[in-house]
Amino acid sequence: MSWWQPIPANGARLPADVLTKTPLPGVEAQWSRLVRAESSDGPHTFHVLDSGPALAAQGITPTGTILAVHGNPTWSYLWRNVLKASIQQATPHHAWRVVAPDQLDMGFSDRLEHPEPPAPDAASYRRFSQRLDDLDGLAEALEIDVERPVVTIGHDWGGAISLAWATRHHSTVDAVVTLNTAVNHPAAEPVPAALRAAMAPAVLPSSTVLTSAFLRVTLGLAEGGLAPEVAAAYRAPYVSRNGRGGIGGFVADIPAAAHHASRPVLDESAAALCEWDKPALLMWGPKDPVFRDQYLHDLLRRLPHADLHRFEGAGHLLAEDRDIAKVLFTWLSDTFTPGDATPPVSPPAVAEVTGLHDQLDQMALSWRRDSPAVVQLAGDQTAEVSWAELKSQVDSLASGFYELGMRHGDRVSLLVQPGNQLTAILYACLRLGAVAVVADAGLGLRGLTRAVRSAWPDWVVGEKPGLMVASTLGWPGKRISVDALSPRAAKITGAEASVERLLRRGTSTTLDAVPLPDPESEAAILFTSGSTGPAKGVVYTHQRLGALVALLRQTFSVSPGSSLIAGFAPFALLGPAIGATSVTPDMTVTKPATLTAQAVAEAAAAGEATMFFGSPAALSNVVATSGDLSADQADALQRIRLVLSAGAPVHPDLLDKVQRLFPQAQLHTPYGMTEGLLQADITRQQIHTAMETDQLGVCVGTAVEGVEFAVAPLDEIGKPAEALQNPGAAVGVLGEIVVSAAHLKGGYDRLWLTDRESRRDQHRGLLWHRTGDIGHFDASGRLWIQGRLQHVMTTPAGPIGPGAVETHVDALDEVARSAAVGVGPAGTQAVVAIIEPSPGCTLTVGSSPLALPEVSRRVRDVSADVAVSAVLVVDTLPTDIRHNSKIDRTSLASWASRVLSGDKVAAP
Repeated sequence: MSWWQPIPANGARLPADVLTKTPLPGVEAQWSRLVRAESSDGPHTFHVLDSGPALAAQGITPTGTILAVHGNPTWSYLWRNVLKASIQQATPHHAWRVVAPDQLDMGFSDRLEHPEPPAPDAASYRRFSQRLDDLDGLAEALEIDVERPVVTIGHDWGGAISLAWATRHHSTVDAVVTLNTAVNHPAAEPVPAALRAAMAPAVLPSSTVLTSAFLRVTLGLAEGGLAPEVAAAYRAPYVSRNGRGGIGGFVADIPAAAHHASRPVLDESAAALCEWDKPALLMWGPKDPVFRDQYLHDLLRRLPHADLHRFEGAGHLLAEDRDIAKVLFTWLSDTFTPGDATPPVSPPAVAEVTGLHDQLDQMALSWRRDSPAVVQLAGDQTAEVSWAELKSQVDSLASGFYELGMRHGDRVSLLVQPGNQLTAILYACLRLGAVAVVADAGLGLRGLTRAVRSAWPDWVVGEKPGLMVASTLGWPGKRISVDALSPRAAKITGAEASVERLLRRGTSTTLDAVPLPDPESEAAILFTSGSTGPAKGVVYTHQRLGALVALLRQTFSVSPGSSLIAGFAPFALLGPAIGATSVTPDMTVTKPATLTAQAVAEAAAAGEATMFFGSPAALSNVVATSGDLSADQADALQRIRLVLSAGAPVHPDLLDKVQRLFPQAQLHTPYGMTEGLLQADITRQQIHTAMETDQLGVCVGTAVEGVEFAVAPLDEIGKPAEALQNPGAAVGVLGEIVVSAAHLKGGYDRLWLTDRESRRDQHRGLLWHRTGDIGHFDASGRLWIQGRLQHVMTTPAGPIGPGAVETHVDALDEVARSAAVGVGPAGTQAVVAIIEPSPGCTLTVGSSPLALPEVSRRVRDVSADVAVSAVLVVDTLPTDIRHNSKIDRTSLASWASRVLSGDKVAAP
């Protein structure tokens, strides 16, 4: 820890003896040094934090150098965790020296002479070009180019400065990294409101120099607030107005106006950035009120090859909100460490992969051309579109979209309810090679906004309510309405055209000149349900979606002419690619539990359906409402030959009830996720057989053809091993399940570290995806899932998955469903069972969440393999919206901990 004396007066230099009584937590004294360097206006003394001496003390010679440039009103203290990580992670063969200078007039570097009172346009303020000259002098004085590679990293205006300096020294700098920053701001647009007030000439001196207002507001942007001692450290160089001149100077030097003195230099460097052909990494806090997402996407246009990691929930002070060092050093290791000469690959597809449009084209030309392709039921109305009509609609929309300016690679957010219109719009986008962005409305307004901003679409195609929300919340993208709007409504929503009017125009010859998309190009970004954290965008290429279609056809013998009732939207959208009629039943799509037996029966009759897909919650309500079926409706269900349910485990008792409703159907509960919609499969009969083997968890069957599984065994604190094991060599071993297949995701969108950590590539030459699920394989090769990795309970007896308890507890008559959570320190956790009562059952006394003694005894009896320490009762377990089945065990564990500590808490 170091202590610093107050900042010297104007024009003075920092004394050699800098130790005083101001603590700087996280900074070691040996990192601090004063450096005399030449700049364009003469020599200056810079204060620098440098991890080089600490590495030298360990006998380590750096293998590369990171030049870290802070912005306004921070100083080199911003990078303390990066310096710490550079020292802790250093090895004799791989070490990064981090050099973090305080810019002139900032931190503990020299102060410049300023007029009294401060004037925003004073010539003595440091200009953008001078700060580049400062870095030139520092680089020479510190011999930064001696230890190659050289990487720059910057934040705020330090980001713009570091990027400009890197382009100036293209031959020396080997990679660039930046946090929230901007290199371009259109002169015609207003600056962000967060800066606008401070930049006003009449306000600038008082808000930035004469008072600490600007400093306090900026430090207040940290998520959850800064610790008092950390905030004090940031304020240390700026305790008096004499030390804050640089803060005002930085604000005055923001080149928002076209005539600003620093504008030409910024424009020149921004243009040069478009020519940057070396590695680049962007780390971004999307809640930044200053450097908003529009600046990120300007950077992406200039650096299309850049890797990007968005830290959802983080804001302007990203280095304080999140562990940026982990992303930075992982990326540097991957970038500058020679890779394997034989990169891992995915297994081949199970059958020939065709374009997503091929089957639609064939069906439109076949004898089935006039039979229904999509059927949508809503109340008493049924809407049908034939294969020929769907093909015509797709071509008309594709040509219309193209004439509006939509191009290959454009991202298109689809704010349209599943049904006939969405199907035509989706396939029109795919025909052009545009990338469909699909996020459930079930994410809620906040989650949906986060997802849309993450994907940053070029276009938004939506119904009027969705476009109104997009306009009100300022979502990006040009707008296309589904329905034709009045001029007033079009102006309010910003709609430039409508699907309805484009369909009236019909197909033009324009489409003939548009090539079909390349198989490896992006086709769709599908967002996860958000049940295990912020929803993630999962990228699929045309090739991978085609492989999924081929797998579905083969696994379930789906042939052209089949008809599917889709109680789960993604499967409905694959219908045209499979050649199956997609029937959308009358239900609230964002609430699967609203699907009734009558709605399924009406959909079966209208679409002559042979298949039905519904989530476990949907199946449960279908069974619950089956008593209201008429004789004709019951007959319609007898035509169903295949029932699929996925998204969460389905209890065998529920499957047995479903079987009675669909007596001619084979029931399957395939295992998969958004990252891979089909990985294993099991039938109802096979589930009953498997349950006789007394295994822990839920059996999801065996791998479907083309899918390979492996296991990463868990240690005593629930951490997966690096080395993978084949299922046959790891019978009964609890571990994280990893999978490899041709139809898995192409990656996570704009989540570089998340994507990197989701991959394993050191086993059998295959590219593996970490599912995040934990379980084991039995001697017959069946996979038993026990829960999610983050929900593992680390007891003194070893790690346990929730399914080891829940499977048995769920079988009790008085229990609707249950959740098992761990409470206490890792490695010594107690297991707590939380149950939701079956309708009409009373399991507690009064308002206490503690279960009745006899209920607790029955729970412990059926969970004999696991020591259950407590049994709690809630009215309803919190679940995700998409499936109404994925239980939020993380919040339940926190709630249970508070309850057992004696706190009086509300229901979770």
